[in-house]
Amino acid sequence: MSAFFRLAVLFLAFASVAPALHAQEANWPSRSIRLIVPFPPGGACDTIARIYGEKLSESLKQPVIIENKPGAGTAIAAEFVARSSPDGYTLAVAPAGQLTLLPNLNKKVAYDPFRDFAPISLLASVPNIIAAHPSLPVNDLRELIALAKAKPGEITYSSCGSGTLCHLTGERFKTQTGVDLLHVPYKGSAPAITALLGGEVNLAFDTQTVLSPQIKAGKVKALAITSAERSPLLPHIPTAVEAGLPGFVIEGWFSLVAPAATPKAIVKKLNEALDAISQTPEVRERFAAQGLSTLHSTPEELARLIRTDHAIWAKVIQNTGATLD
Repeated sequence: MSAFFRLAVLFLAFASVAPALHAQEANWPSRSIRLIVPFPPGGACDTIARIYGEKLSESLKQPVIIENKPGAGTAIAAEFVARSSPDGYTLAVAPAGQLTLLPNLNKKVAYDPFRDFAPISLLASVPNIIAAHPSLPVNDLRELIALAKAKPGEITYSSCGSGTLCHLTGERFKTQTGVDLLHVPYKGSAPAITALLGGEVNLAFDTQTVLSPQIKAGKVKALAITSAERSPLLPHIPTAVEAGLPGFVIEGWFSLVAPAATPKAIVKKLNEALDAISQTPEVRERFAAQGLSTLHSTPEELARLIRTDHAIWAKVIQNTGATLD
């Protein structure tokens, strides 16, 4: 068979497949969509997925099914999505830690945050809160720092998993204040806060979404919030900067991504749907009630943010000496 003949066969084969592929893109979605969440139910990431999933289902006229795949500091979910078919029927809510922190902490993760995903849009952001069990004899950050320095390595803190933003918030706190706290990772915010409520740990660095109900109920003591300004949801809580930590501003973002090579037409359709959803008063109010802020971006803006934050956290991790526990 001549080289020319082989090229002709390949061209004809591609020509016959291309219309079918375009038809699939044009008819997307024609069946249910899986939305992968890297944490168990009950945390900020799961809340964001369920609100957007509900509204995407209404917009796209197809069911959006939430699948929780916690574990390995979000790596299990990320690896699953990276290996999924790029047909628009497997999407993921990807927190900042999954795309910018964990790959810096664990060079052996089986996914590349730049190569293996198609960025679609930012979804939301939320600050963390530093909260203490009522039995811990502190009422503000200065008292916490003094106690931690008097008892190095004895005060424990929970996080929603090694390599998450909750974890790195705790590590940055340790470095900036010069204290030694013992990190106790869990497979998500819900079990991490349950541990705090039960007195299994002394502190938690976790999102406003999961901690605000416990704070309002008086079950935990809020010491500071990591936002730039006080939260309208909890206006009595000082920011970490106000409480004596200069520059300690950390807000986690969440995004929607798909497997790499997902058709641009599908990415565009999803981005437009998310833009419309994020602007509705209902969604904004539901997010605000959970301590969340709605966000939206172009795929290109999200891609740039991933690269920028990846580089920033690489330096933070190097400076703090943070490791996976």
